[in-house]
Amino acid sequence: MKCARCSNEDPRYFYQDDKVFYCRKCVQFGRLDVGEKIIPKTYMCKKHRVKAHLDFELSDAQKEASSRLKDYALAKKDTLVYACCGAGKTEICFEVITAFLNNSKKVGFAISRRQVVLEIASRLKHAYPSLKVIAVCQGHTQIDDGDLIVCTMHQLYRYHQTFDLLIMDEVDAFPYKNNEVLEAIAMNACKGVKIYLTATPSKNMLSDVQNKKLEIVELFTRPHGFPLVEPKIRRVPFYFLHMLCVIYPRIHEPWLVFVPTIEQAKRYARIFSKVIPCSFFTSTTENKEEILERFRKKELNLLFTSTILERGVTFQGVNVIVLHSDHPVFDEASLIQIAGRVGRSRQQPSGIVLFYAKEISLDMKRCVRAIRKMNESL
Repeated sequence: MKCARCSNEDPRYFYQDDKVFYCRKCVQFGRLDVGEKIIPKTYMCKKHRVKAHLDFELSDAQKEASSRLKDYALAKKDTLVYACCGAGKTEICFEVITAFLNNSKKVGFAISRRQVVLEIASRLKHAYPSLKVIAVCQGHTQIDDGDLIVCTMHQLYRYHQTFDLLIMDEVDAFPYKNNEVLEAIAMNACKGVKIYLTATPSKNMLSDVQNKKLEIVELFTRPHGFPLVEPKIRRVPFYFLHMLCVIYPRIHEPWLVFVPTIEQAKRYARIFSKVIPCSFFTSTTENKEEILERFRKKELNLLFTSTILERGVTFQGVNVIVLHSDHPVFDEASLIQIAGRVGRSRQQPSGIVLFYAKEISLDMKRCVRAIRKMNESL
């Protein structure tokens, strides 16, 4: 037995209902009986004559990466884009997106997190103002077809054998990372070429590159040419961690303060709101867009957050503190992404990244080493 949706063949995940077996591994996406075929929905696919609109010119390094990426895709080769945070991974995809759209091909852009789906969709709408760019994620599922589809990894179940080009960002992040069901659904959603975008590729992906299963495009230079901001690691007593949130923001503003749990984010915001303008942002936050807008306008000095803001969002002139950075939730990949929030804009290409913890973890050390290695390529 094999599931047509998630490719499961493990008998433990099949349940017999009367004389029919169905897959329980992907039942959250709807029941699918063994032997039942998924009939692909017909999505519109027309030939366009578009060109991506950018408010700035790509750097020479970005242009080279963009050209190589397009060449690999047109040669029907899957590609890993290994690029540092803030290198412009989305922008270097515009050339290949344009080539496929103008050749009557269906293009999809899948990302792990809802908030990032909305941001990427907004950027693509700006780049392609004449196209119908849609975001398909929680709260945005009424319309599921357009000229260019941006969706969460979970929503790919809607697009069985649909995309000629599927770009997948944040493949190293929860919930896609190590999720066999989502990986299989993504593979089945693409009938053509796949592009993987990440600043922290897994060992398996790098192994696929070595074994020629994937091509690779590397980009470790940000468009403004400045190096990545290297985190400063400090061992401090537990009680002193709290004081740092008040001392530093009075010198440099604004600050993103990452903490390990949702409850800590709420508690810190409640305490420090008495002395400094601040709030919290987690997966349970209801008025997400409003809080992010206030932070961008610098109405908030501090924004306490969980790892939900570790990737995919850009704030101009922001600095970062990671409290309890030795906590297991902050692995190497997470810390690299968090550090990558700083120094992204051309106007303010530098900043401060501080890791505070009682002990210095191996992941903290690996993060610093990885950033130093990327900076050595400048």
